Amino acid sequence: MHPDLALHMMRDLFWTALLVSAPLLGLTLVVGLIISIFQVVTQVQDMSLTFIPKLVAAGVALIIFGSWMLRVAAQFSTRLWLSIPSLF
Repeated sequence: MHPDLALHMMRDLFWTALLVSAPLLGLTLVVGLIISIFQVVTQVQDMSLTFIPKLVAAGVALIIFGSWMLRVAAQFSTRLWLSIPSLF
């Protein structure tokens, strides 16, 4: 395997991982930011107030984006398996 090919495969791996995880991480980041602003304004410092909404947001994001995330990951793995014969 050539170093350029390995770097290209690694770049595709990281890009796919970023693409698949972005909806889940982005939604929990936004919910966490909103809850943090709410806590600063009301001065309520309860740990469950930050944990529960982020957990619910992650569940909702998985329900909404789960099929798309699985499809992107499956397409990546299919491309990877189909490229194996060209490596030799």
